[in-house]
Amino acid sequence: MLRIPCLWAAHAQERAVASTSGPPRGRGSRRKPSQPTRLSRLAARLVPLARRLRPAYPRPGRAGWRRWLPSWRQWLGAFALSIGLSGSLLVIAYAATDIPQNLNTYATQQDNVYFWADGKPMARTGWVRRQDMPLKDIPKGVRSAVLAAENESFYSDPGISAKGLVRALVRTVGQGDTQGGSTITQQYVKNVYLTQNRSVTRKFTEAMIALKLDNKMSKDKILEGYLNTSWFGRGTYGLQRASQAYYGKDVSKLNASEGALLAALLKGAGLYDPTLSKANHARAVERWSWILDRMVKSGTLSKSERATYTKFPEPVEQSGAYDTGKQSDYLVELATQYAKKAGHIPAREFDLGGYQIYTTFDRDRESALTAAVTKARKKAKKDDPDNAKAAHYGAASIAANGRILAVYGGPDHREQGYNESNATTVQAGSAFLPFVYAAALEHGVTKTRDSAATPVTPDSLYDGNDGVPVSTPEGPYWDRSGKKVAAHNEGNKSYGQITLRSALAANVNTVFMQLGMDTGLDRVRRTAEASGLLPSSIGPQVPGLSLGTSTPSAIRMASSYATFAAGGTHIEPFSVRRITRNGTRVRLDTPGPHRAMRAEVARQVTEALSDSFRTGHPGAAPVGAEVAGKRGSTLDDKAAWYVGTNRSVSTAVVLYRIDLSKSLEPLPLEGIAGAPVADVPYGIWSGAMSPLR
Repeated sequence: MLRIPCLWAAHAQERAVASTSGPPRGRGSRRKPSQPTRLSRLAARLVPLARRLRPAYPRPGRAGWRRWLPSWRQWLGAFALSIGLSGSLLVIAYAATDIPQNLNTYATQQDNVYFWADGKPMARTGWVRRQDMPLKDIPKGVRSAVLAAENESFYSDPGISAKGLVRALVRTVGQGDTQGGSTITQQYVKNVYLTQNRSVTRKFTEAMIALKLDNKMSKDKILEGYLNTSWFGRGTYGLQRASQAYYGKDVSKLNASEGALLAALLKGAGLYDPTLSKANHARAVERWSWILDRMVKSGTLSKSERATYTKFPEPVEQSGAYDTGKQSDYLVELATQYAKKAGHIPAREFDLGGYQIYTTFDRDRESALTAAVTKARKKAKKDDPDNAKAAHYGAASIAANGRILAVYGGPDHREQGYNESNATTVQAGSAFLPFVYAAALEHGVTKTRDSAATPVTPDSLYDGNDGVPVSTPEGPYWDRSGKKVAAHNEGNKSYGQITLRSALAANVNTVFMQLGMDTGLDRVRRTAEASGLLPSSIGPQVPGLSLGTSTPSAIRMASSYATFAAGGTHIEPFSVRRITRNGTRVRLDTPGPHRAMRAEVARQVTEALSDSFRTGHPGAAPVGAEVAGKRGSTLDDKAAWYVGTNRSVSTAVVLYRIDLSKSLEPLPLEGIAGAPVADVPYGIWSGAMSPLR
């Protein structure tokens, strides 16, 4: 058989010969042997290693689930890779993070400014002013107390605590809480460069800046900045202001024991200011002792010196928080309390300042009210100096739309911190009778059990004789001692059958004690509360409730009488109408109106109060003037009131005696309130409400 070679076979043979023989060389040429490169040598070494680390799944020589379990080499490789990547990311983040050039508002605080109703400045709060103190002027014992409490390793750490940072991040992710885990450097960074929000991003940024700051700033400078920017409560930032607020002296005069208490406040002044509550006091004592013991352990306090600090260094009571003047302090206090509540502003944020608080206070009315009370005080001190020493005057003027126009809180806020216009100290007495009258007109009376209520009018007759026993549908009302309860009029005067309108003007107690029982004490209570009295001030639900056993403040009495002038519509009293911060308006929860009683009932009460005013003070106001008012007294002669309205403004004045150095119990007035016709509360009221028109 003839065999013919294929064409492709011939070509293949030619290529094979060419590859072995190489290109044709000239005469005398010699081929050089090839040399391996560095890259090829490295690859030759790494390839076997890569083959060993390369996962083989399923793993040979294993059975069941073990076939899918990585080897220790693979685990080690994965761990090394993650460490390398994490380190690279941290290096990149550190390089990309810059220390901010501008300090935030936590380090650049402002005053809060308060304005009168006409827009003119009224006061500026001063505690928010921060005073920087050089580190050298802060006693070493005080500095050591802060380090023991907050960051014992401050001078040796790199600015962050890895363990604390991980713990804080875990808490942030798991519980939304970043408290704990911060070094002093981190806290300083948060105070002056960052916001106070709690997030993983802020915590990471804080750590990066802290690391960089620790490399660029000395430890002493960081500690100095931290001590001058930290919040210590009572509106104070920095150790200098805190020392003044808690101990009334400069920080340079503090000892280690006092410094330990201030260091405890860094954990949260709201929890560790010992003057706020018994629980706070107990926490503060425990942490104060722990800090001192920790100082001994770290070697910054000797055992012998520690032995001298056995008595807790009680701070002074909070006072002088405003230091703006005399009466204006009381106005600022009221406005501050309302602003924080209605504006939902935390105390710590408010203390940073920068707020413009536009109040409802009327300068002219405030001046008139203050002048009237001051005149009465001076006269009392001249006529009866012994009894006048314990005399207290509270007063407030409120518009029918709820605006607090003026208050008299006391002679001087720096001498007497509590506000007498807002005190619930003494009984309302007969000034409470209009609420019984209004409840009866609104709901009617029931004199037999299970019968429908019978309407009453201002002309309905009641027995006004002195000593009339109080009755119920079942018969006489008996007290716990087994005696019949009977009311008595002032001076034991009897009036016979008298209309409700006349009984209100004449303060006939017997009529209103029985009227309250017939109306229902629960309805009387609800009417008083709807008109503006606080539930906490309402007296026990017994027959005496109708005669004014409740203890309202002057502000609340003025607000409640304003309800009658407003046609039965009540608006809760408020002292701030607008708040801005750096030009931005802060949302306020402003009170809205609600109906306390029918307009007809409010008109009838106002008419009776007008009769009361004209009967007690004929000729004091021109005919046709919209003036109504009522004197209030208690059976034990421990309080005297005058509450009334002039057009749409209501003013309440109360006078009582308490010797604060001995007891908080009210004392008999002993004639200091003056005669019933021209008594002191009315004189103050008429001076504040003048001209009556």
